[in-house]
Formats: sequence, C-alpha cells, structure tokens
Amino acid sequence: MHLVQILLPLADPAGRRFQGEAFARVRSELVGHFGGVTSYTRVPSDGAWKEGGHTHHDNVVVFEVMTRDPDRAWWEKYRAEIERRFEQETIVVRAFKVEML
Repeated sequence: MHLVQILLPLADPAGRRFQGEAFARVRSELVGHFGGVTSYTRVPSDGAWKEGGHTHHDNVVVFEVMTRDPDRAWWEKYRAEIERRFEQETIVVRAFKVEML
C-alpha cells in the first residue's frame, strides 16, 4: 500500500488566495479516481525554502490518498494539470510505502 500526498498552495504567486471551489474540485477528482481522500485544509502548513539567496514562504494544504500501486503516468499527468490550475512551477506530489498494521 502507498500513501500519496499532494501539497497545494493556498494562494497563487501574486498572493491571491484560491477559492474553496479549487480545493473542492481536487477533492472530488481524487474521490472519483481512488474512492476516498483525506484533506488537511483547516490548519495550513507553513513551508519555506531558499532559492537564489532568498527565502520563500508558502502556506499549503495536504490531500492524501491510499493506493496499492501508484500509477506514475497518471500522477505525472495529474500533477501537471494541478500545477497549471494552481499557477505553480512545481507542486509536490510524494508517495510513501505504508505497512498496514
């Protein structure tokens, strides 16, 4: 089993916050494709990274799905789509192998 996480920004590069519909669409798409989703949208996480000698900050929400075998081709296509929608150069989509207890 794998846990796949998507880290989505709360705002576009100009600082305009995304409407709730943008996140509801992602939620609906993931439920439709995987049969379920967990979203952490009430308390955004604060991300920070250095680039070009400058520290950047971003608030993100996390969406998670469980899948037996992550379909890399599907995820690459979906990541490109949400990068376009959320106006991001890169959106982090990561997968972890999970042992069910």
